[in-house]
Amino acid sequence: MSQLLGVTIAAINATKDLVPINLAKGILGTIANILTLAQSVIKNKSDFQAIVKKCETIRKVLERTTKDATEDDLRGSLGDALAELRISVNRMNREATSKKQQGFLHRLFSATLDSDQITRWNNDIDRVLALFNRLQLEVTAGIAIDVKIMKKLVLEHNVNSVSIHAPKNRQIKPPSRPDMLYGRDDLVAELTNHVVNNEHLALIGPGGMGKSSLAKAIINEPLVTKRFADQRFFVTYDGLDPSTITFETFMTRFARALGIEITGSDPVRQISTFLDSTNTLIVLDNAETFEEASASLTLRDIPPAIAEIASIPGVILILTSRSRRNALNVRWKTKDIPPLDSSSAQKMFFEIYQHASCSEAEEDIKGLLKELDFHPLSINILANAAQQNSWSPSMLLRRWNDRHSKVLDSGKGKLQSLSDTMQLSLSSPSLQNLGEDGLRALAIIAFLPQGLNESLASDLLPSLPQADTICDVLCMQSLVYRQDNFLKMLAPIRHYVRDSLQAPDSMCLQDMRAFYYLTVASCSPERDQYAAIIISDHLNIEHVIAFNLGCILDDAEETYNACWQFLECLKWHLPRPTTLTPTISNIIENSSTWTLKAYCFSALAWLYHSLSQLVEASQAFQAAEVLYLAAGDPESMGNCLISRADLLRSQGRFIQSQNLFEDLQHSDYWGSLSETTKARAWVFLDTARMYTFTASADELFVKSMEDRVWGLNSKIWHWQAKLYYGEDVVQVHTHLEELLQCTSTGDFVNRTDALEGLAEVAFCEGRLSNAMDNLQAIIEMYEGQHSDDVLWYTVRKAVVASMQGNCDLARELIQKASEPFQFFALRNACVFLHRSYGSACIELTAGECDRAETYFTTTIEACDMQSDLGLKAYSIRGLGEIAFMRSNFALATQRFEETRSLMVVIPRGKDINARYTTMARL
Repeated sequence: MSQLLGVTIAAINATKDLVPINLAKGILGTIANILTLAQSVIKNKSDFQAIVKKCETIRKVLERTTKDATEDDLRGSLGDALAELRISVNRMNREATSKKQQGFLHRLFSATLDSDQITRWNNDIDRVLALFNRLQLEVTAGIAIDVKIMKKLVLEHNVNSVSIHAPKNRQIKPPSRPDMLYGRDDLVAELTNHVVNNEHLALIGPGGMGKSSLAKAIINEPLVTKRFADQRFFVTYDGLDPSTITFETFMTRFARALGIEITGSDPVRQISTFLDSTNTLIVLDNAETFEEASASLTLRDIPPAIAEIASIPGVILILTSRSRRNALNVRWKTKDIPPLDSSSAQKMFFEIYQHASCSEAEEDIKGLLKELDFHPLSINILANAAQQNSWSPSMLLRRWNDRHSKVLDSGKGKLQSLSDTMQLSLSSPSLQNLGEDGLRALAIIAFLPQGLNESLASDLLPSLPQADTICDVLCMQSLVYRQDNFLKMLAPIRHYVRDSLQAPDSMCLQDMRAFYYLTVASCSPERDQYAAIIISDHLNIEHVIAFNLGCILDDAEETYNACWQFLECLKWHLPRPTTLTPTISNIIENSSTWTLKAYCFSALAWLYHSLSQLVEASQAFQAAEVLYLAAGDPESMGNCLISRADLLRSQGRFIQSQNLFEDLQHSDYWGSLSETTKARAWVFLDTARMYTFTASADELFVKSMEDRVWGLNSKIWHWQAKLYYGEDVVQVHTHLEELLQCTSTGDFVNRTDALEGLAEVAFCEGRLSNAMDNLQAIIEMYEGQHSDDVLWYTVRKAVVASMQGNCDLARELIQKASEPFQFFALRNACVFLHRSYGSACIELTAGECDRAETYFTTTIEACDMQSDLGLKAYSIRGLGEIAFMRSNFALATQRFEETRSLMVVIPRGKDINARYTTMARL
């Protein structure tokens, strides 16, 4: 036996070097490897001897059939026969190798080895050799015989009890590539790569995402057609009712798509036999139909049947499905199909909708497509509806705004109606089994703009039993998807649910309201679990509050309180503009709502203040003042007015600010204010008077010095005022040092004011290192807690560094302090202005006039947006100094006149802000 093996291996290797076809060389090399693997350990001589002889027969057949052949000859029956042989030989080699890797090589050819495996190899070789015999007959008789029919005849011979009928020349062509397939080239290429690398694909997504179109594109890709030739089949289960489908229906449709008819009791074996040892690609389209049906006990054979077919060597499956209930025991490469990108969505829409005035409404239509979440089917339906009805762009937008998802029902069938495609999903057995609870959950998810926070689902919806299980089913059916711990809906599905299904039931709404209201009531400036919920669910909370404000019933006070508390939470943890402004404005005013509405306006004003939207903040404060007066609450009215007046001061509108304070002091309400509120008014009034020099330094901040709240702050500012008025610097320094000692470690406000005053004293005396040290002490207080404040005082420190001649350090300081903000806009525009202005001063000090000019110009533009006259005036003065340095005296004069016109009296500039450009020029 060993001698026979050696001779056969040598002959095979010799023939391998002589045959002209590379495919044949590879087959012979694999056979030699199998025989070499067996040579040293063979024991089962009698059984394996037949294999050796048949390997010798294969050698002779290949030598004969490939003589004088070329690679071009592989396109016909010869190529098909060689391909079959390669598959069989490779399978034998894999089985032998895998046994070796598992440590079973010792037993692989032993007497106790399952001789069934050797028998299967014998039969497999016989089957393939029969193809070559048919090929010889074809050559001899000159008759063209379809290799698939030859294969069928061989299979019929080898499978005793199986009956497969394939009508002669019946060729089932796969569907063509879709004409309108936009923005999917990269995805098709990616998926095609998986297919040619022998991976089974599961294309998952809601109805209308283009899963079937992608499958049709893949099956027509050149790499796929080259690999699978005419063995590409498309089996569609569209139109079948999951509640009535049977296993026989499933298998019959499968077989017919292959071009065969099955009889007998074992259809899976018949189909498997037909597909055995061929490179075959099969698409199972609309697989959710049988995947859902397979949950029934009577249909439990469907998943194993798919698994068995998927395990056939050379067979690759692609399934498209709305469901994730894919067959087990198959290594699916699951791909969630995304919506289109914006550009592709527009290209698709305008390819269908071709109206003369499209270009005029292009931006509006882009917004509409975005509102559809770039859902392919919705875009297609909408574009066709607009085109067929000759709607102008403006009419199209009106139709959408009026009817939403109803516009997407322009025809019948899932390809022309969003309603029909949604009904297919809603009628699935899995969803039907949920009963009303499934629809309740859908309604809630559609109601919430962020979707449902999955980690809070049971807390938000305690009246919805098994909320987590329901969410899993909805996700499995692709009605919702998971993103960042939220269950979300595509916009078309959300619109359909809102327009066509039941509204959120009152019990669920009450559950959500109770949970969210408790969260905002429990939230504080500390970053705790309540703050985390505010940050994660802020849009949902805002929507629930707005919804309840619009339909106030018996719980008016609870909702109003939740509104102003939520606005405070935003200010503390997530400063951003809010959509609640018009809702608050529309609250009906009466004696029972005056105070509550005023609370909302006051909280809204402070939120705007934190965002440096000072105009909006001023308007909100003023609205609150009127309501507090109507409610007979002069104290709260006075605090709002004081805050509004100080906003004017911070914008450089010192005279207007001073006038408001003085009007309050002369009003009938002044006597009703508490002493602390009066002290606050005096502090802010004296701040405005300090800038306008309408009072002496000795008068400023004196009347508020004895107040328990504002006293220490007033004393610090009193001595800072003396510095600004040019009084004895040494005396100012001494008093500020004493006052600093009076502050406690946690008293950030007063410590900051004292240290800032000391920095300014050092700055004015030219002790720049001391100024840097004091500013650094402020920065260290805020580090790790308030990044805005860190940046603010780092800018001041950087300006001082530039005065020391170290402009590179100054730029580096600002850059490092700005790093926390590089991925999002500064929430506080005042900080942005401060940074921009400080950078301009640094560049001016460095002599980089062009860069300084750019920064000053940017600051001026931002000041116009923020109505900040003070910093705008300083920046224009900076441009004047640049013009002066360039010897453009006419322009410099013009800039200085502009500055003077903005501020009737410019502060003499002893503080760092005012002295930026003056010191830079010097």
